[in-house]
Amino acid sequence: MMKSVAVIAATLATASAFAPAQIGQSSTQLDAFQNELGAQAPLGFFDPLGMLDDADQARFDRLRFVELKHGRIAMLAFLGQITTRSGHFFDGNIDYSGHAFSSYPSGLAAIFGDDAIPKAGIQQILAFIGILELAVMKGIDNDQGNEFVGDFRNGKFVNSWNSFDDATKMRKRAIELNNGRAAMMGILGLMVHEQLGTDMPIIGQL
Repeated sequence: MMKSVAVIAATLATASAFAPAQIGQSSTQLDAFQNELGAQAPLGFFDPLGMLDDADQARFDRLRFVELKHGRIAMLAFLGQITTRSGHFFDGNIDYSGHAFSSYPSGLAAIFGDDAIPKAGIQQILAFIGILELAVMKGIDNDQGNEFVGDFRNGKFVNSWNSFDDATKMRKRAIELNNGRAAMMGILGLMVHEQLGTDMPIIGQL
């Protein structure tokens, strides 16, 4: 249960980046961020934890970077959960010992349960994440021509992205941002209900 509480707290911390304005917040701050991507109907600029009090653009960009990254991870996690729980796995074995992909449980049980992925498998996953962090997910502060916070193209797919007009680009970025927010709530719900042993619609017993 403590793991679920920790995850909820972490997600609330990132939520304030996208997030009506707090009483007492200066008009200068509102002018700075109320038109940012993600400050949209029905809530507008929403910062319930006050994490942007007296913040500058760099602080906002850092929170947006974290929010986008968490949202993308959550989208993958949520899809992975509903895919494997519906009985869809990769064919074949996950290792040379003959363990099938379907032999491991879904959700938190795959990491912390009695039938969890072996330690070496977890280490490989962490190593892969490290490579992505160091070599791919560099954000906007690099010389690869990335245009905005969360742009990880690193010089790739330039023509396909530039084929859209500015309004379409903003719409697609807003869609990704909102889908990521929904996915963070979705995967948190699945993790909490897994600990509670809830029988969920469609995906069954967690």
